[in-house]
Amino acid sequence: MTTHAESIGEAAPGRVVKARRSLGSRIAERLSGGLVRAFLIVVGLFWLVPTVGLFLSSLRAPEDMSADGWWNVFAKPSQLTFDSYQKLLENSDITHSLVNTALITVPATVLVVVIGSLAGYAFAWLEFPGRDWWFLAVVGLLVVPVQVALIPIAELFGTIGLFGSILGVVLFHVGFGLPFAVFLLRNFFAEIPRELLEAARLDGAGELRLFARVVMPLGGPAIASLGIFQFLWVWNDMLVALVFTKSGSQPITVALQTQVRQFSNNVDVLAPGAFLSMVIPLAVFFAFQRQFVSGVMAGAVK
Repeated sequence: MTTHAESIGEAAPGRVVKARRSLGSRIAERLSGGLVRAFLIVVGLFWLVPTVGLFLSSLRAPEDMSADGWWNVFAKPSQLTFDSYQKLLENSDITHSLVNTALITVPATVLVVVIGSLAGYAFAWLEFPGRDWWFLAVVGLLVVPVQVALIPIAELFGTIGLFGSILGVVLFHVGFGLPFAVFLLRNFFAEIPRELLEAARLDGAGELRLFARVVMPLGGPAIASLGIFQFLWVWNDMLVALVFTKSGSQPITVALQTQVRQFSNNVDVLAPGAFLSMVIPLAVFFAFQRQFVSGVMAGAVK
């Protein structure tokens, strides 16, 4: 008795019989086609519509914005003007808040990346008493909500004189950004081959040199991903800024919120201010998107 495969081969001599593909493989092949790519491009453009609308609104006069929608600029391109941006630069509250936002976001991002990288390396490759328990404590801090700590830390900062200052906001963001940073980088650094580190130690490299010359270059994608997450979180934060800042230390999110109370009078300031607040994080993301994708893919493979 011949098998089913042999009967197929005898029925069609000289022909190559292709194995029947599964339904999943056929669906995956179709999903990778040009039609799906075109659909994803359309979805991406659709998500950019609010940003484009905000940008075009910021280039219109207040009376034009009150008269009709922003899409009318395609029929009336003469409405486009940079007068609103000129008024924005003349608004000291908005410009000062942009400076405050940079003074808060940049140090909070740099400190989290640097301290998180050092701590992640220590938890991954250094031996010290209670290392695993300390790491479990760091992981446990991930579940602590920001809202729970607002009032206690506000009272603490008021006691030591940091409440209402930029430094207090930076320290708050660093404190709540470090647990995730340590958790992410420790898991990434732990996947580095031990033989590579041992070879560097045999060549006479100390821990700091090993960290700077070997670990940091290999962990570049993960560090870039962390930096992007932290930058976007701090830049777009409003809750912490509302609680911990005063009039002289408010970031752009709080400054724009105060302008909303006078929306009918300040629409020519709100639109360009909101666009600048949105476009800077977008620029940072697109500038480091390759490193971000590499970090995500590396984590997925590992």
